[in-house]
Amino acid sequence: MNKHASDLKPEKIVGGVATDQRHESAHKHVSGTAVYIDDIPEPAGTLHGCLGLSTVAHGRIRAMDLSAVRAAPGVVAVLTAADVPGENDISPTGRHDEPILTDELVQFFGQPVFCVIAETRDQARRATLKAEMTYEELSFTVDIGALDPLNDKLVTPPLTLKRGEAGEAIRQSPHRIKGRMRVGGQDHFYLEGHIAMAIPGEDGDVAVHSSTQHPSEVQHMVSHALGVPSHAVTVEVRRMGGGFGGKETQSNLFAALAAIAARKLGRAVKIRPDRDDDMKATGKRHDFLISYEAGFDDDGAVQGVDFTFAARCGYSSDLSGPVTDRALFHCDNTYFWPAVRAQSAPLYTNTVSNTAFRGFGGPQGMVGAERVIEEVAFALGKDPLEIRKRNFYSTTTRNVTPYHQTVEDNIIERLVSELEADAEYWRRRRTIQAFNANSRVVKRGLALTPVKFGISFTATHYNQAGALVHVYTDGSVHLNHGGTEMGQGLYLKVAQVVAEEFQIDLSNVKVTATSTGKVPNTSATAASSGSDLNGMAAQNAAQQIKARLVDFAAEKFSVPADQVVFLPNRVRVGNQEFTFADFVRQAYMARVQLSAAGFYKTPKIHWDRDKGQGRPFYYFAYGAACSEVSIDTLTGEYVVERVDVLHDAGRSLNRAIDLGQIEGGFVQGMGWLTTEELWWDERGRLRTHAPSTYKIPLASDRPKIFNVKLAEWPENAEPSIHRSKAVGEPPFPLAISVLHALSDAVASVADHRIFPDLDAPATPERVLMAVERLKRKAKSLA
Repeated sequence: MNKHASDLKPEKIVGGVATDQRHESAHKHVSGTAVYIDDIPEPAGTLHGCLGLSTVAHGRIRAMDLSAVRAAPGVVAVLTAADVPGENDISPTGRHDEPILTDELVQFFGQPVFCVIAETRDQARRATLKAEMTYEELSFTVDIGALDPLNDKLVTPPLTLKRGEAGEAIRQSPHRIKGRMRVGGQDHFYLEGHIAMAIPGEDGDVAVHSSTQHPSEVQHMVSHALGVPSHAVTVEVRRMGGGFGGKETQSNLFAALAAIAARKLGRAVKIRPDRDDDMKATGKRHDFLISYEAGFDDDGAVQGVDFTFAARCGYSSDLSGPVTDRALFHCDNTYFWPAVRAQSAPLYTNTVSNTAFRGFGGPQGMVGAERVIEEVAFALGKDPLEIRKRNFYSTTTRNVTPYHQTVEDNIIERLVSELEADAEYWRRRRTIQAFNANSRVVKRGLALTPVKFGISFTATHYNQAGALVHVYTDGSVHLNHGGTEMGQGLYLKVAQVVAEEFQIDLSNVKVTATSTGKVPNTSATAASSGSDLNGMAAQNAAQQIKARLVDFAAEKFSVPADQVVFLPNRVRVGNQEFTFADFVRQAYMARVQLSAAGFYKTPKIHWDRDKGQGRPFYYFAYGAACSEVSIDTLTGEYVVERVDVLHDAGRSLNRAIDLGQIEGGFVQGMGWLTTEELWWDERGRLRTHAPSTYKIPLASDRPKIFNVKLAEWPENAEPSIHRSKAVGEPPFPLAISVLHALSDAVASVADHRIFPDLDAPATPERVLMAVERLKRKAKSLA
């Protein structure tokens, strides 16, 4: 039957941008055929390493007897600091404060002191236990609550953001609040732990397979440790079993030790620590102690706010400087502070050096902003959502951040209004009030919180990317770029960009393992920039090849360039059409270069840290979440009953991937703020170092009702890759709504007359203590 022309759908390629495509390795993940580093066939004679860790939190090594370790079965070598041929340092910021192996001063319980290399992993593990160490123990500090942010030791210089006179604005305000809040840290708990395998080559070269988000940094650290140029080290990573920031700098240690041993012994070396050693020896999300003071008027409009963000950074700088900086960058969240001062205090502690974690300090800054909003609401007896909306950035005047960047793409009012209606916030608020009035034990809580997340590395030079694209004579395309795949779908999204550019089916694009030998000098896959940077670099490479192909066709067939059109899997040249493969073969025969190296650098951004001013972010991603919880006031146990999320991904490259990122980010954020608790004992030992003692969210902990939507109408105001927006980190702080819903439920115990003062993580124990505290206060006020 003939169809009317208007009934015919336009022909499209299979798998271009803005189509829902499954993760390129999804079928491998679920079938167990995805190859991770531990699945790579080991070269004959591969050795295995295991770390020997310190057993004091702070002290000087007075004696180290490793003779029994060396004599243990299967041991081939024992590495100490003296065996590092080059520089014994893996500090990512160049502060030279993070040794690969310490040789004298121990600064945290679990610091690597030596490394056993043995024929088998089990032999290496057993041998480490035979070490005899004698220490001169020194005093140590674990808890930042005992430190003075202004006078105690810092691991890196602090930052101050200032606009207006916050102190004076607070003093002149009709109402004032002042308080302090603890926000706990978080372990990355990637399913694949750290691992590195180094294979020695000729001329002192070494190839390293590393589970890392930053292959170029691993390359540099290994070359420095070996004392060789960067060209002697090649780092490759096909995929990681999760990273979340934990493999941005923390991979350096394992790669460097494996490479040192491989070069020393002339054999391949693999190091894969136990989960316990991994959690003890690698950094985590920073704990924060947030002090705040704010002044506000009768309507709840904040007039001035003063923050101090003190962070448990550990014994070295690692990335604590930029992490605590970003906490300040997000201390406004979606709110305009007319006068603001925010200070960071990256405090030294005798704990493992904390590092990047999804959100990179931004979520902690937002928690501080939301605490101020909530306490203002309690002080005035108003619903927190009213106060949130009262303080939103506007699109015209109230639109300058504490770091003096103008918010030009603000959509938060519309986004929140849509979610407020879709989630039936006010109807449910009334229903919950009625429920709580008639329920003696179980209480319910509700909260709707917004998100504004800045996108770009705050270290401006990191905002660049490269890509390599080859078109073969059969029409298939090889793609390589500097981004790494850790389950987030980056490889798929960038492949979709290239397929769209050439107008070929996605199945014709092959993405290969990230390698420093193919694309050099890459930035970490972090800061939610993977698709933005690498997508644009890959598009640039494809466009270079397309331009050559257009010039070739225009010359050969004597047609204007605008008559060379790429159509789905074919090319139209004037009134002729060729399959893409046939067209490419003709170009090859005409000696047209079918390969290109692409490059991209983010425009417009700049940052002057000394002045605390600039435009550190290219754009903002927005979102909002409404969460409802129920708590048992006799035990502190709780259930997340329902969550509604509306999130801004611009023109999404792949809605299926983006929705997965939002759902996963929300649940991970929920774990950070509710169940995941890091605890050190009186000796400075991390006791939450295994699944038996550290509780990540389970499938059964997910919200009973979980409604997640992408906003249909927004697009990126900046010319990002196909006007999409980053969606790796921005969804994570949506889970702040769960913390505030729990706070709301606790507050109902005292009829919302007393501020709950609930810290994070809001574990059942902490919820129960807050309930009991409010009951006592309410009784004393009666």
